[in-house]
Amino acid sequence: MKHLQAEFEVSERRACEVLDQPRSSQRYVAQPRSDEAALSKRMLELAQQRPRFGYRRIACLLRREGWQASDTRVYRLWRREGLKVPQKKRKRRRLGRSENGCVHRQAEHKDHVWCWDFVFDRTENGSQVKWLSIVDEHTRECLALKADRSITSEDVIDTLAELFAMRGVPKCIRSDNGPEFISKAIQSWLKKLQIETLYVTPGSPWENGFVESFHSRLRDEFLALEEFESLRAARTLTQLWKDDYNHHRPHSSLDYQTPAEYAARCVASVPEKVPPTAPPSPPLQQHNETYLTQPS
Repeated sequence: MKHLQAEFEVSERRACEVLDQPRSSQRYVAQPRSDEAALSKRMLELAQQRPRFGYRRIACLLRREGWQASDTRVYRLWRREGLKVPQKKRKRRRLGRSENGCVHRQAEHKDHVWCWDFVFDRTENGSQVKWLSIVDEHTRECLALKADRSITSEDVIDTLAELFAMRGVPKCIRSDNGPEFISKAIQSWLKKLQIETLYVTPGSPWENGFVESFHSRLRDEFLALEEFESLRAARTLTQLWKDDYNHHRPHSSLDYQTPAEYAARCVASVPEKVPPTAPPSPPLQQHNETYLTQPS
């Protein structure tokens, strides 16, 4: 047996000659960089703070902190540490046929098209909390994220009026056909400000894709990870998450810039139409008042 084994043994020199490979490659031992341990430790800390982030977004955060962290290097450490983000189920993508859908009527500049919708969760005692979210489709900024037990038409108008005073008036607002958005009070008020309302086809949330995408991030990275002791706690944590989303969270569709960074490089092309004094909230008749306490 030893005789047969000796016959089939090939020297390292001969094997490298046959394979046309430098002999030094067979003796090379990789030397870890001096910052490898510290980088790996910081990567684990960020992954623990942001469990829904993948290695690319973690690598972007590390580079912002001054680390020499390419995507490939972070991926190697990511695999070595056994990190993995659970994959979400992918839904079938539909483009929709509505002319008001986000595919057919795309935002061309900052403050061109805003979109809004509602999302729901509960506090520890089981009471419902409702969030009103307003997003700029071009910059991906979360302009408003209002949490309350219920939100009336007056609350929606007050939130919009505050945004208009601070940021200006958009050309269009996209939404579904929920009773909150088609109420006569809101339609009349938006019409006075010459804001076009883009209502998508009923039962076609993919046509309002930007706000649906935002709500996916909101639920995945915030609502699914936090327990709210009270409405006050929900409001405080919501404001912290909104600031983090706009100013610190790299957005992949913006070339890993934050929405605030991208917005700072954009110039709003739409002329401001806000009058010196914003129109007062229209009076709501009792039979027209819409209470937003049920999901749309």
